Amino acid sequence: MSRRLRPRLEWLLVFVPVSVVCRYLVDSDPLVFLTAAAAVIPLAGLIGRATDQLALRSGPRIGGLLNATFGNVTELIIAILLLRSGEIDIVKASLTGSILGNLLLVLGLSFFVGGLRNQEQHFNHDTATVQATSMTLAVIGLLMPALFVLTSGHHDFVEREVVSGVIAAILMLLYGAVLIFTLVTHQHLFHVSTAGEEPAWPARTALIVLIAATAAVAFESELLVGSMESTLDSIGLSPFFVGLIVVPIIGNAAEHSSALMFARKDQLDATLEIAVGSSIQIALFVAPALVFISLAIGHPMDFVFSPFEVAAVAAATFIVALISRDGRTNWLEGAQLLATYAIVAISFFFVRNL
Repeated sequence: MSRRLRPRLEWLLVFVPVSVVCRYLVDSDPLVFLTAAAAVIPLAGLIGRATDQLALRSGPRIGGLLNATFGNVTELIIAILLLRSGEIDIVKASLTGSILGNLLLVLGLSFFVGGLRNQEQHFNHDTATVQATSMTLAVIGLLMPALFVLTSGHHDFVEREVVSGVIAAILMLLYGAVLIFTLVTHQHLFHVSTAGEEPAWPARTALIVLIAATAAVAFESELLVGSMESTLDSIGLSPFFVGLIVVPIIGNAAEHSSALMFARKDQLDATLEIAVGSSIQIALFVAPALVFISLAIGHPMDFVFSPFEVAAVAAATFIVALISRDGRTNWLEGAQLLATYAIVAISFFFVRNL
């Protein structure tokens, strides 16, 4: 689905040159970290907008594939740079945080805000069921490696890597099946009509913007990752908490804003596509892909998440499935999701060594 309704965040592009000045002239890591984080937000929005423009020209199937491919490219770039720096725990935390942020924070805010404007909102029950089932299977994929280590007593790195690699491959195959289901065999359940909508950009312009914005995200992410360690030391936050809360919000801010705006317009199917669809992509594609990418760059990452992380993702998936089973929602259910996110965030804030 193309996600054309996007908030105006272009003014934040001013932080792109500001971050460069802070890095090469001011030489202040906290300022570099803050300005680079601010710069990533509109750049991620430009990637999404360019992808949408290309999707409008290429039809629903190719357009859906483009959105599925580039939907989380910003987080993928940041994660690769963190892996290259050896920050494997932060990468794992950011993956967990992305899923939790989408399922609890974004859906919670969307249901709450939309529910204040509309007494009750409705969405496609069949679509929500498919998405909830996919997330449940993804949680099983995240759970099994951790159970393997905890229950078998096998902590050998090679064994963990083998188990992680096999499960990652299975999850990526499942993601391919999800794409075939949503874009080919059961497209009618997921396709949002774009009748009457015309692309605002020529295809060449959209492609140039997509390439340039992706390159700029890579540059700003390099600044962000390079200044992270000293910044965290100066402000006293744990890397784990930053990976869980801060990094996902930075990478997904534009998409989060779009989901909220769709909910305000009583278009919850689009909101669910953004929030839950993004979580599915993280769990079934981005996380498994990073397992193989980490091997290629020489900093292997296994698929063994902490029991606390797995439990949080499982709880989030369960409560979203429970809320979405009847195809309607209201502001109270949004408040319940937000309360769950706050409980999880506060708990993780005090976790240092999982």
